[in-house]
Amino acid sequence: MENIKIATAQFENKSGDKNYNLGVIEKLAEKAAQQGARAVAFHECSITGYTFARHLSKDQMLELAEYIPGGESVQRLTEIAGKFDITVLAGLFEKDKDDKLYKGYVCVNKNGLVAKHRKLHPFINPHLTPGDSYTVFELEGWKCGILICYDSNIFENVRATNLLGADIMFMPHVTMCTPSTRPGAGFVDPKLWENRENDPTSLHLEFDGMKGRGWLMKWLPARAYDNAAFVVFSNPIGMDDDQLKNGCSMIIDPFGDVIAECRTLGDDIATAVCTPAKLVEAGGYRYKKARRPELYGDIVSQPHKSEQKVVWLSEEKENEQK
Repeated sequence: MENIKIATAQFENKSGDKNYNLGVIEKLAEKAAQQGARAVAFHECSITGYTFARHLSKDQMLELAEYIPGGESVQRLTEIAGKFDITVLAGLFEKDKDDKLYKGYVCVNKNGLVAKHRKLHPFINPHLTPGDSYTVFELEGWKCGILICYDSNIFENVRATNLLGADIMFMPHVTMCTPSTRPGAGFVDPKLWENRENDPTSLHLEFDGMKGRGWLMKWLPARAYDNAAFVVFSNPIGMDDDQLKNGCSMIIDPFGDVIAECRTLGDDIATAVCTPAKLVEAGGYRYKKARRPELYGDIVSQPHKSEQKVVWLSEEKENEQK
């Protein structure tokens, strides 16, 4: 394996406007290629938009979703990849011939589809079907994996993908700046986004605190550190339907260090070089070699036995906190 430069992107998508979103993807892919990146990763549902889908019926979802790889969006991504000689990773809703719906994420190069992942833990729309397999593919000599948003929160998914050979983990998200039971969580006022040119400081304080980046840094670097892997995190910035997202797309190395991050309050990319040496120099490499799965193989495969109920905030409660 040789060094490879990867880009992660952030942008403000438009709900349901594939043509617009693919246009932004094209512009940022060109920018990434100009900076020498061999691949550029975009956020979850970057082609279709995300949060607005919570209101859609199954018929509306089927109209929005596409076949993969036969749909127009994968064809457009293939054209973009060929135009700039760069691999492009982006997300959309997928449908199959039986009208099942999935949260899809694709990797496309100039020759077409390289890999497709179906989100293992979808929840934005009740008509979505969970994926049933891990995704590992090759990118210029590197083994890579894909885990979409909540997939990454279940750390067994990350370890399993890593054990299957993935040294670069693409983790597209639409996350942060929403209510939860954790201290400090909540929505960020959209008025701060509207006034970002006049008062960027107030917006950065919200974005970087426990509503946003502060929470992310509690767990995301650990995924890279524990598995001695590079993590490519992508997230939208700006309004996604009626919710404000804070971007901070970043790349984390196997030591758990952030080596590139989008810090602008707008559409942007960040690039970093992934080096093979870090894969074996980082502590996670030694920890994996020291594992004793005979001690816990049967334990980790058991279902969770806690009697405590997990409570998700209802939409009514979310609206109260806006």
